[in-house]
Amino acid sequence: MDKTDFRILKCLKENSRENATTIGAKINLSTSAVIERIKKMEAAGIIRQYTTIIDNEKISNVITAFISVRLEHPKFNESFNEKVLSNNNIIECHYIAGDFDYMLKTITESGKGLESILNYIKSIEGVSLTRTLVVLSTLKNEISLLPEDI
Repeated sequence: MDKTDFRILKCLKENSRENATTIGAKINLSTSAVIERIKKMEAAGIIRQYTTIIDNEKISNVITAFISVRLEHPKFNESFNEKVLSNNNIIECHYIAGDFDYMLKTITESGKGLESILNYIKSIEGVSLTRTLVVLSTLKNEISLLPEDI
């Protein structure tokens, strides 16, 4: 990875649908060189996927919550992970250090939906404690981070 690769990533981060010709014009590189570098970054797993960022409120998913989860014992980690992966309303799951074992980010359409997610999580074998924080508004929500000096 060199500075040119990071400049390409910056362009793709801003608009993943931007074509190689436009990117090349922005960073003073030929279209074929941009395509070659993008393919190398994809093959190396640096670029994992291209996606669409959806405004959840505009599709009626208005409640975002973070749920901290404590398990009784690490022997429950694997089954907990399987249950989390099967629930579409849990959009992030992080194994963490501290007083809790996991931090989940959930999105749902209503208070009833959040109640359902909480009941689902609490019913998973080994869950001993949860703590829920409901998001009132979001100031910043970056998907990925690039070095600042590019």
